[in-house]
Amino acid sequence: MYSDIYVEKNVKLPLIALRGIWIFPHMVIHFDVGRDKSVKALEEALLNDSRVLLSSQKDFKLENPGIDDIYDMGTVAVIKQTLKLPNGSTRVLVEGIDRAKILSLDEEDGYLIAEAVEYNYIEDKVDVDDKTKAAMRLVLDDVKEYINYSPQIAQEVMLGLMDIDDPGRLADVISSYLQLKLADHYTILNELDFYARLEKLHIILGEEIELLKIEDKINRKVKKQLDKVQREYYLKEQLNVIKSELGEGEFDEDIVDEYLEKIESKKLPKYAEEAARKELKRMEQMNPSSPEVNVIRTYLDYLLDLPWGKSTKDRIDLKHSREILNKDHYGLKQVKERVLEYLAVLKKTKTMAGPILCLVGPPGVGKTSIAKSIAESMGRKFVSMRLGGVRDEAEIRGHRKTYIAAMPGRIITLMTKAKSTNPVFLLDEIDKLSSDFRGDPASALLEVLDPEQNDEFTDHFLEVPFDLSKVMFVTTANSTSTIPPALLDRMELIRVSGYTSEEKFHIAKEHLVPKSLKSHGLKEGEFSISDQALRNLINSYTRESGVRELERMISRVVRKSVRRMIEEDIKSIKITAQNLGNYAGKIRYRDDVLEDIPMVGVVTGLAWTEVGGEILQIEVNTMPGKGKIQLTGQLGNVMKESAMAGFSYIRSNKEELEIKNQDFYKDTDIHIHIPEGAIPKDGPSAGISMATAMVSALTGKKVKKSIAMTGEITLRGRVLAIGGVKEKILAANRYNIKTVILPEANKKDIDEIPARVLKEIDLHYVNHVSEVLDLVLEK
Repeated sequence: MYSDIYVEKNVKLPLIALRGIWIFPHMVIHFDVGRDKSVKALEEALLNDSRVLLSSQKDFKLENPGIDDIYDMGTVAVIKQTLKLPNGSTRVLVEGIDRAKILSLDEEDGYLIAEAVEYNYIEDKVDVDDKTKAAMRLVLDDVKEYINYSPQIAQEVMLGLMDIDDPGRLADVISSYLQLKLADHYTILNELDFYARLEKLHIILGEEIELLKIEDKINRKVKKQLDKVQREYYLKEQLNVIKSELGEGEFDEDIVDEYLEKIESKKLPKYAEEAARKELKRMEQMNPSSPEVNVIRTYLDYLLDLPWGKSTKDRIDLKHSREILNKDHYGLKQVKERVLEYLAVLKKTKTMAGPILCLVGPPGVGKTSIAKSIAESMGRKFVSMRLGGVRDEAEIRGHRKTYIAAMPGRIITLMTKAKSTNPVFLLDEIDKLSSDFRGDPASALLEVLDPEQNDEFTDHFLEVPFDLSKVMFVTTANSTSTIPPALLDRMELIRVSGYTSEEKFHIAKEHLVPKSLKSHGLKEGEFSISDQALRNLINSYTRESGVRELERMISRVVRKSVRRMIEEDIKSIKITAQNLGNYAGKIRYRDDVLEDIPMVGVVTGLAWTEVGGEILQIEVNTMPGKGKIQLTGQLGNVMKESAMAGFSYIRSNKEELEIKNQDFYKDTDIHIHIPEGAIPKDGPSAGISMATAMVSALTGKKVKKSIAMTGEITLRGRVLAIGGVKEKILAANRYNIKTVILPEANKKDIDEIPARVLKEIDLHYVNHVSEVLDLVLEK
């Protein structure tokens, strides 16, 4: 009956043996993990897909259970959340997914791993006939009667159960609410046939109801026989005996005293001390076995672990700070100058709110690593939070204490880790934040990054303000386009551009090569690489704004060198320009990407991307037709409009442009194509490039080689300013382009470009497209 509703598959999963509890599919539960095997199994599951197999021990006293000591039917669960507890154990929140039959059990790397058959339940294939409906109704009646006798289950539970239409799920959910023997739980979990499962549940519920009736009868009889005083005495004695049998008693005074001592020793603000004492008083009045006790202890631990009033002393030595900033990073002048300015003002005023810097630039230019150097230069603690893909507001502000396994947000937990109120706090990839039904993390960051508000940042879990005004926040982003304007307004933007080839050479020689040698276990004298080989590695094997790919290539060369040294018993290896190919492989990039001869209708444009500057090869063909214009290469709307503006200018100035066919707009089709068609392209800065290519194709005049250009065109032929000038010129330099044409309005942006790059490139500034045509078209 059940074979059609399960898909069986063999799985191999880490196993955690549970003691005294069961978990069913569709059930969310938290439990504590303390044994080494269980902790290692948990860590293995988190490293993979967070799936783990849970099954109960037959004897909960066993510390090292084997396959015969564990029930052979368990539940495949997904780990939702973990929390380190003060006692060293880990609290785990899991959700049951499917049943699984354990076939064999082995031990690998100190944890249990089980081979099992997972029964993937397909709810859509369940056919509920009249017989099953009757069984479901019978079981619901049993539960209703059970609730009448058992105060442990609230009446509201019935409302939820009555909404469940699936028979198998109904049996599982009901079983999860009942306080049954382990063997009875196993009976329900082990039954795959949902009708048989309902039958067995009906029998178990019947037995439990009978026991509850007997208990109720005895209690009524005892109540009638005892007067008020005797009854109170009896109940107290009964409670004491039960607690004694369970190993429980009154709340441990040592724990309360320990928290009181912490509260008094910490320099807590008045409001935080009042909150701590209030929660401690609540805990003292509770039964030690109450689940709320763990919530309050977690709350107190986080509240008391925060660095109230603790801060590190800033090292205000500008010379020393400059040396540290320069030690690990080449370039990044603006960032370093801003940090030194902050330290100088701090030295003068003795007190100053922490700045909020946003480093914007392509990947691999050192935005993230510079934050660590900033902390080191100032003598501050360093903590970081990766924001890529974060879509839950609770990651920033935390969960309310009313939720199961609630905990503070990452801001508070990282401040606890920093043990200081003035660390350097890195918010990495702030442009990659997302949002969904769980809230908008970017909006939650508004309070964190607002100097006027963050002195009273309130986490939902702690519900007391904490001062973040002394924190130096550093955020990183590849682009500001995806950052909400309100959040962007709270940060001081510092643009971090790509590196020139010469800068990459110095970075590689002074930082990347020594770092790679150290990580691969090579000593000084065992490996060397010539300057020319390093330059070839930069120019012929990488083509990027940062140095991340360059670092990988250096590591590749070092790895192959180490292998050769070991295999051939060589004491040292020297990499030269001649033997570089043996270690780095075939050359990936050549300077002959651009056309090396003048051509008609082919123009080199310059573009800005999130990963730095790039060149665009714009091609135009003309052919007999009806005056159509075709644009290909995944061009965006703005780029298409730029092409049409250029075409309108050409059509209205056809005589001046010396176009022989004056009726080209009637009988000639024009095809504009920008290669690498799989990559979307947009923006107005290719306007003069497309217009020049069209004029070249219509007049038959060739475009001079090794010239690149960028600029927006108007209907009157004026050339307007564009953005990303530095990145575009660096891209031209990377591709060995000797002449670059820029709008006159961008002349002010040249100061940002390194002098050595400007020496290698001839810059021309233009106001009108006619000036562009005079410069690039052969006579």
